[in-house]
Amino acid sequence: MPSAAERTRTLVQSTCSGVLLSPGVHGALPDHLVADERTVGPDGEVYLVFPADSPVVRAATHAQDDELPAVLEITDVAPVSVPHRIRGRAWISGWLTRAPGLAEPGRMALRLEVGETSVDDLWGAESVEPEEFARAVADPLAPYEAELLQHLHAAHEDQVQLLTALLGRRSAVPGRAVPVALDRYGLRVRFVGERDGYAGERGGATFDARFDFPEPVRDVVGLRRAMHRLFEAAAH
Repeated sequence: MPSAAERTRTLVQSTCSGVLLSPGVHGALPDHLVADERTVGPDGEVYLVFPADSPVVRAATHAQDDELPAVLEITDVAPVSVPHRIRGRAWISGWLTRAPGLAEPGRMALRLEVGETSVDDLWGAESVEPEEFARAVADPLAPYEAELLQHLHAAHEDQVQLLTALLGRRSAVPGRAVPVALDRYGLRVRFVGERDGYAGERGGATFDARFDFPEPVRDVVGLRRAMHRLFEAAAH
């Protein structure tokens, strides 16, 4: 399974929604707390780009001792329609300072020095040390995950449903199979109990099943091979 540090790093470097919270920023609209860009530096610091006149930049500019305490909260939502769509959250807390010269005119980059990190997702809740976060590498499939899951759900629904055959005793549980998460180690499918159609949240048996690949994949080409083998195993 991916480590907590890898999962957190993947969320930070993804396109998931991220809001910057700070006691030094008052009265800002939620949209003003969302960075235009989000990247991770070589030492594990997080760079956030905002409009130069944003409340966050003003607060960082006038912060005492030139450091503004802040928390970056990231929310991960499944890119397919499924009950309980929030797949996880991550929190990166630390100190915010201006980083002039790293953004184009009219914008300002802010540097978040990481102090504490935690993640609560489909794997569980864990804390991550700053050093672990700095060393971790984001999942290579993360840039393509949303598109791949949507493609699986729309074009290969019957094959995903066949994975029920690999569930053993749980294969007798009726439900619709929805691919809900994908990483280099495997595919997670949510089996949504059907009651009055697609109504898993109304009392049907809903559960997740994890289908691990024989070995971690490195790219989309390796993923295609791994998925082909997985579907072949389910069909036989």
